[in-house]
Amino acid sequence: MPEKPSFSEAFRYWLKLGFISFGGPTGQIAIMHKDLVEKKKWIDNEHFLQALNYCMLLPGPEAQQLTIYIGWLLHGTPGGIVAGTLFVLPSVFILLALSWLYAALGNVPTVDAFFYGLKPAVAAIVAEAVIRIGRKSLKNEVFVLLAALSFTGIYFLHIPFPAIILSAGAIGLIGGFIAPLKFIVASKDKPSTSSEYVINDSLPSRGNLATWQHSLKVIAVCLPLWFLPMALLGLWRGWHDIFVSIGLLFSKAAMVTFGGAYAVLAYISQQAVDNYGWLKPEQMIDGLGLAETTPGPLIMVTQFVGYVAAYSQAQGLPPALAGLIGGLLTTWVTFVPCFMWILVGAPYIEKTRKNAKLGAALAAITAAVVGVVLNLSVLFTTHVLLPEGKGFDWYALGVSLIAFGGMLRLKWGMIPVIFGSALAGFAWKMLIH
Repeated sequence: MPEKPSFSEAFRYWLKLGFISFGGPTGQIAIMHKDLVEKKKWIDNEHFLQALNYCMLLPGPEAQQLTIYIGWLLHGTPGGIVAGTLFVLPSVFILLALSWLYAALGNVPTVDAFFYGLKPAVAAIVAEAVIRIGRKSLKNEVFVLLAALSFTGIYFLHIPFPAIILSAGAIGLIGGFIAPLKFIVASKDKPSTSSEYVINDSLPSRGNLATWQHSLKVIAVCLPLWFLPMALLGLWRGWHDIFVSIGLLFSKAAMVTFGGAYAVLAYISQQAVDNYGWLKPEQMIDGLGLAETTPGPLIMVTQFVGYVAAYSQAQGLPPALAGLIGGLLTTWVTFVPCFMWILVGAPYIEKTRKNAKLGAALAAITAAVVGVVLNLSVLFTTHVLLPEGKGFDWYALGVSLIAFGGMLRLKWGMIPVIFGSALAGFAWKMLIH
């Protein structure tokens, strides 16, 4: 059994992950699952999925919250802070540069060409991720049915994500009493019958931190940090300034947008475009394209929104400086709450995760999450193959199928697929098409 990684080894991995985490939440979770569960075996499959279950229940970016959770499991609070920060840091700088190019120069054909090539590869990565996670989570016909019902509910019936997750948890809890062989036994990985995973029992137990004293201490540190930049900007420029409005909007989004990145995007688009009028609808779509094809959480599109809003709306400042402040403020108030949610709640999850009945509820939630993730995959693939106003993209379909088949059958690596597709898209748009 591999030993727990050193802090420096984990630091290097989280930094690398920040640069290669393409594919939105589904792709990023798949990368972590493949690396941390299957290859490095720093965390076992059951523990990984239970952590993911909790993160899926929270508002905000579940993939980034999962990195905080696992970093915290490995090395305590410093590990969680480093993991969560490095996961988003590369994308902060990349998206700031792209946002400046977009705001200052408009659409750049060369950049568009590379992004055009990336999109079908990312669609393939997401689809392959759904299959891999589903194989590990849907352990019998009951869980398959739950996943199918979850997908049907969210895709066709537009049932809110929290309602689906709460319903799945209730079903699992009841099922743990009336059909334990289907819910409890099936929710555990047993190394005696499967050699696919090594159960890493070397992770320290942190359930002892599940106390109100610890929770209050975390909240007392995180809340002032969350609102400090907004308060300083309000004192500097006035409480009706656009920076305060940006900080309040994205702070609210950090608290109310359950359901993953697309729920956040729907809310932000409605507010930034329709309510405040900071962006035009086509600018919001361009921002989504930038976020989808750069590493880091898909929710980084909020940084683009904050940058463009401040670039064009802030008075008395050079546009580039205003955009920089708006983008960084947006990122700060979006991600600081994620650390608070994990550092407060994770100890309670750890304290109760060995409870068999709770395990049944979490296993049912995991199955429902597969259906939700499939929904995200379908939405993303549809966006790639049917770009708005441009008809069906046959080139994107071909590249997606080649990349999907290569990863699934030929075990192509994710990085070669990403860069190969980007270069192919550049050649197609700039040299051939």
